[in-house]
Amino acid sequence: MINDHYATGGVWYTFDLLRTFSTVHSLRHLPAPPITIAMQVDHIFIFVNSPKMVAEELLAFGLTEGSSRVHVGQGTANRKFYFENFFLEVLWVQHEVELKSPTLLPTKLWQRADYLDTHASPYGLCLVNTPDTDELFAPARPYQPAYFPAGLAIDVLAHEHNLSLPWTFRLPFKGKPAATTEPTSHRAGLRRLTQAAFGLAHYDAADPLLRQVAGQPQLQFLSAPTNTLHLTFDDNEQGKTKVFETIGLVMNC
Repeated sequence: MINDHYATGGVWYTFDLLRTFSTVHSLRHLPAPPITIAMQVDHIFIFVNSPKMVAEELLAFGLTEGSSRVHVGQGTANRKFYFENFFLEVLWVQHEVELKSPTLLPTKLWQRADYLDTHASPYGLCLVNTPDTDELFAPARPYQPAYFPAGLAIDVLAHEHNLSLPWTFRLPFKGKPAATTEPTSHRAGLRRLTQAAFGLAHYDAADPLLRQVAGQPQLQFLSAPTNTLHLTFDDNEQGKTKVFETIGLVMNC
């Protein structure tokens, strides 16, 4: 279900969406440490249990769908929505046996897929693989997917100590992604991701992830009653907010 809300001055008001952010937040005006590097969001996934319904909600909102994929050996499949500088991935489980195979178990990806039972964040944050992210991913676990050639492993931070954090990873392809050939024109008028803000049910400002991304313009982490995701596009120039209650997603556009 999609609710339309209109924001004033970039301020978020309380939504029915999981009653998230019970107080008013203004992300634009939160103080941040000086920015020394700029990490870029490559894409974000959302695990869902009803992929057809979720995709139809996004299409009805005015997004244009791109390509889709079955992740052979991983037990998941997706539907994707591309923008000028990142894409949003709707992800679901097709084969639970594959997802819980010996290769996948160490990644703890199954905990995100079972978010209703584990209370883990269903979101995954993929950062562009640049030297700026090397320190962040120094303790990462390599995951060799069957759908990538041998030697091309994904660096994974499963955050087993705090499953409210998004499953964080980077692909083995280094450097700024090439311009996409996927459709990026949307009836809703969204073009570029300005910021991805993750609401965390268990927030710890001392967490290594939060400390290392502090001050990054595309990323924000906040304490929230439940795990949620707020995406701001084009600096919220339309002054509108769209709420997707079923997946805990808010889009500011």
